[in-house]
Amino acid sequence: MKKRLVDLRSQEPLLDIVSYGRGGRRTMTPAQRDQIARTTGRVPEVMVKVSGGARTLAGVERHMDYVSRKGELGMESDTGERLRSRGFEADLIRDWNLDLEAHQRQNQRSIRAGRKPPKLVHNVIFSMPPGTPPEAVLLAVRKLAVEKFALKHRYAMVLHTDEPHPHVHLVVKAMSERGERLNIRKATLREWRQQFATNLRQLGVAANATERAVRGETRTRKSDGIFRASKRGESTHMRDLVQRVAADIAKGSVTPEQGRVKLSATRKVVVDGWRAVSDRLKDDGYAELAKQVDIFIDRMPSVQTEKERVLEQLRRPTRTRQVQPPHRTR
Repeated sequence: MKKRLVDLRSQEPLLDIVSYGRGGRRTMTPAQRDQIARTTGRVPEVMVKVSGGARTLAGVERHMDYVSRKGELGMESDTGERLRSRGFEADLIRDWNLDLEAHQRQNQRSIRAGRKPPKLVHNVIFSMPPGTPPEAVLLAVRKLAVEKFALKHRYAMVLHTDEPHPHVHLVVKAMSERGERLNIRKATLREWRQQFATNLRQLGVAANATERAVRGETRTRKSDGIFRASKRGESTHMRDLVQRVAADIAKGSVTPEQGRVKLSATRKVVVDGWRAVSDRLKDDGYAELAKQVDIFIDRMPSVQTEKERVLEQLRRPTRTRQVQPPHRTR
């Protein structure tokens, strides 16, 4: 069986160009053509990721304190209440019965010593590129939270605008009111990304949700810690990589990374899929959209590993040399 474009596990990809490009099927739907147009037109991509959470009551309080900026921003609860009073974190813990859950879990864990306790809450970040109206981001997340969690998982949210990209922290209670645990998998995040983008479009904000590989993106996403440390110039990950590449240059033997083979193979599948999509659009009478797909293919950035990017930057003239931090990828 031929390998799919991305690791789909249990759900369909956000943009399945492999299936779209197959022959012997009906004409693409308007929704499929719209997504192809958004993707080839480089419409801003939404980002949804799980960033931490908390496994202890003290951890929940610290996390709430952090995302609310020590209470200055406050938080919006699932009941619509604005949580701004001093010490609202402790009140929220009691309201969500997290203290009882933690006590019960501790008793169970004492029987199975050595196991890491499960999370009491998840922190999910919904983000858009700079220039997106912050209020629209909040409204889109609020709608998603109501549809996905209302009367099931307790939650609270807060909008951050202190960075160029507006984003919302959504803190969700891991255990539902029915005793069902929320397990966030890749397919879950894929679904949330689609819904988030749809909600934004309904508000008049251009937004798209596709897989990085489909867009020709070869940069691997870095953890928050690496990304933020790199921006400050304090990332040990980036420093070690630069030192390794510099040492290879000095020895005159820069060895290729094993990951390049996989990246190149994936890119071939992506390009073949897009070319099939272009052919199919032409057959169906959508010549302009097919032309947009062809231009998109031609303008895809070349396949490049992280090591090769660092190597390219180190070989630049001294005056222009600057190793860039890893980008946030969506």
